[in-house]
Amino acid sequence: MAKPVTAFTCTACGAAHRKWSGRCDACGEWNSIVEEAPLSQGPGRGLGAQRGKTIPLSGLDMTEAPPARAPSGMEELDRVLGGGLVPGSAILVGGDPGIGKSTLLLQAAANFARRGVNAVYVSGEEAGAQLRLRAQRLGLVDAPVRLGTETALRDILTTLDAERPDVAVIDSIQTLWSDTVDAAPGSVGQVRAAAHELVTFAKRSGVAVILVGHVTKEGQIAGPRVVEHMVDTVLYFEGERGHQFRILRAVKNRFGPSGEIGVFEMTGGGLAEVANPSALFLSERGQPVAGSAVFAGIEGTRPVLTEIQALVAPSTLAAPRRTVVGLDGGRVSTILAVLEARCAVPFAGLDVFLNVAGGMRVAEPAADLAIAAALLSAREDHPLPAEAVFFGEVSLSGALRPVAQAENRLKEATKLGFSHAIVPAGQKVDGADGMRLDRASDLTGFVGETFGAG
Repeated sequence: MAKPVTAFTCTACGAAHRKWSGRCDACGEWNSIVEEAPLSQGPGRGLGAQRGKTIPLSGLDMTEAPPARAPSGMEELDRVLGGGLVPGSAILVGGDPGIGKSTLLLQAAANFARRGVNAVYVSGEEAGAQLRLRAQRLGLVDAPVRLGTETALRDILTTLDAERPDVAVIDSIQTLWSDTVDAAPGSVGQVRAAAHELVTFAKRSGVAVILVGHVTKEGQIAGPRVVEHMVDTVLYFEGERGHQFRILRAVKNRFGPSGEIGVFEMTGGGLAEVANPSALFLSERGQPVAGSAVFAGIEGTRPVLTEIQALVAPSTLAAPRRTVVGLDGGRVSTILAVLEARCAVPFAGLDVFLNVAGGMRVAEPAADLAIAAALLSAREDHPLPAEAVFFGEVSLSGALRPVAQAENRLKEATKLGFSHAIVPAGQKVDGADGMRLDRASDLTGFVGETFGAG
């Protein structure tokens, strides 16, 4: 009989190796390669003589009722979840330590419990007294939430199986340990095993499980990315510590639109919902100043207006600084190159600083025109019109490309008192009543019309 081939797999990235080594060549992790028994004995041998059971199959025309959702009463959270909590779903909430994940989920568990949903909150990071002090500070002591403190995965699953709540919050996945995995809590193997067992329990029992996960320095969930593939929904809780705003963003959602955001404000009494984030992000705008441009963006299904701020100053360094907060640094470098190459506007010898006001993160290509307008305004020390908004994608040739959902962007701008919009020439707009539109075919024409140069 042929000897079975031994496989070596990296537990961090899943890359396969022919032999063991101390460092994975694919992801660079140390001591992450383990030996795994192969599933098959080789070509033609399959899984052996033992047969499995037949899986029931159904057609695409099978009609089933949509899953019933349990609303939390927090409109911003329900918006991100797609309308409410689906029974049997597995949700992963990630964010930096101290950003407010535990506060948000304790408030959500209390709201669920007050609406008749059986909620259990299990913490592996804090003692019960700490959780009760937080609940007292947030005014949640009257909510019928049942608390537990445990890190042993077997004990947690046994308790949940006996109690059968409607929703269970596990804070956090990095603190759990399974007695079947020979590794320390928080390691890749433990995180993956705990997530797999909890997701399997959620699907089998119909209990909605919410997992809390910390993020790495790169902003990803600490542990293998396979954890994000196991769950149904991945939410990231974002925000700068110096700002009171917090953004809950849906990165993945099998029961609703991905990319949706919910906006909260951190207050002394916990997280307060922000019904109109555009007005909040623009609340600090005063008199028009050079380097400020208002971008009419779309986050998920919601139009959001944000202020992009730029500062351009002479540099004393051989390599001028490029500091970007809340935007993609590579995209900003591309726009700077297009301005120099296509519009003859040099930025050599100048420090460039870009920021999105309020701690918001903008990744939409439609922000290109607003970024270029803010950079040019700061360089020329020429304020842009206070009543104007900008949106449009800039190509490498300098042409302005149209973007989606222009009507929703302009309606939000009109609602907030803006009466002027600069859009690409090919942008189709229906229903822009009361809004004056200026169309530009390329970045060179925009520079000439707005700043009197080209």
